[in-house]
Amino acid sequence: MASPLISPEDLLPVLGEAILLDCRSRAAYDEGHLPGALHVDTDRHLSRAAEEGFDPTQGGRHPLPDLKAFCAQVGRWGIGPDSWVVVYDGQGGANAAARCWWMLRALGHERLQVLDGGLPAILEAGARLSTEEPATAAVANYPAPFWRLTTVDIEVVEKLAHHEDWNVIDVRAGIRYRGEQETLDPVAGHIPGAINLPFELNLDPRGRFKPQEELRQLYEDLLEGTRADHAVFSCGSGVTACHGLLGMLHAGLGDGVLYVGSWSEWCRSGKPQATGVERG
Repeated sequence: MASPLISPEDLLPVLGEAILLDCRSRAAYDEGHLPGALHVDTDRHLSRAAEEGFDPTQGGRHPLPDLKAFCAQVGRWGIGPDSWVVVYDGQGGANAAARCWWMLRALGHERLQVLDGGLPAILEAGARLSTEEPATAAVANYPAPFWRLTTVDIEVVEKLAHHEDWNVIDVRAGIRYRGEQETLDPVAGHIPGAINLPFELNLDPRGRFKPQEELRQLYEDLLEGTRADHAVFSCGSGVTACHGLLGMLHAGLGDGVLYVGSWSEWCRSGKPQATGVERG
């Protein structure tokens, strides 16, 4: 299986051949981005968080957007089924690039990679920044009749977190998982039964993904013999959870499952909450 990642060294010589999607904040994008890169906004493009009447109790802080609306946006970016797309952010895929990658894959898009190490890594490799926002040549709405990757809702997660054949994996930092600190949601803690694997463990000290075999061992140890497609990934709002899905796929273990609402929905639901350390 080909890696879902592309190294800065491999991308740099062919930078102009891919459709580049910059998933950092608008302010960071305006300060400088890769030449030709289009800006992707997490609240407006990758979720419904910017919509009027948005309610985080229904799907968390970053619920998936309407499928037809996202297909139309992908077309406005000039992306068709045959396009080569590279997504990046400023933190090795952990800010929003992995979420964008997951959503495009969920449409069925195949020519798609995440820039390993993000913008810092390719700048170190010799890339230069631009402040010019490129014009886009829109194409037809992306042809996707349904989301092709698996998600689960809050009721299913509650059952799977205690099922011996499933794992619910929380990729937030340990201090948030254990309930010692929380700055984004109203309550600290985690889903009872969920285990913790902070997304940073996917990365080496340079901010790039660890070698495939090392990651494979990490996830196999965590899963303890259960199937990779029985791993449900969660975080604060369903964005960084996709970093875990990316890491597990890069490890060669296949696709897991996304709980989009994650802790931001769970902690507002009235369901039981846990603190401290569980298995993992």
